Amino acid sequence: MHLSAQRLKDFYSHVNPAPKISKSSIFSFGQHPLLSSCMASLIPYFEMQESFPENIASLKITEAITILRTINKDIDSILSDFAAPGKIDLAAFMEKNFMFNMSLEKFGYLTGRSLTTFKRDFYKAFNLTPQRWLTKKRLETAYYQLTEKNRKPSDIYYEIGFENLSHFSFAFKKQFGCSPTDLTKI
Repeated sequence: MHLSAQRLKDFYSHVNPAPKISKSSIFSFGQHPLLSSCMASLIPYFEMQESFPENIASLKITEAITILRTINKDIDSILSDFAAPGKIDLAAFMEKNFMFNMSLEKFGYLTGRSLTTFKRDFYKAFNLTPQRWLTKKRLETAYYQLTEKNRKPSDIYYEIGFENLSHFSFAFKKQFGCSPTDLTKI
């Protein structure tokens, strides 16, 4: 279930959120009967051949937000905060999130930068363009997964941020001189 900013804005336009008192921006929810029941109620919709009806999706998201608010009264401080994120440590963020297949604009936004500032700061931090660094980092991770963890190329390409296997194989061969499949045969 994806709680997009737009859905949260729609929800909070009808609700007065609790005052902001939380200091943490990360919440963890253990087992809770209401949350478990809500998630279990979604299973039949994913087993349908048809697409998920939008009006039901909206109701289920409202239900999930209401349950989260019931479980933790401080959750409003996170869910109703629509401010742009502040500028954060670019290098640390990228080292943790390089495997996510996002646009550079999205990486910039999540680090509190415009695209131009993101590219400039990125080059200062890594001495490479963002796209070259992302490709290099993802391929190094793939090499490790293939050689040390004995994983198959078809199992890892998407996990490490590539959209399709053929592009992954092409980039891998260009970087390392052999295809990822050749490495798994060794």
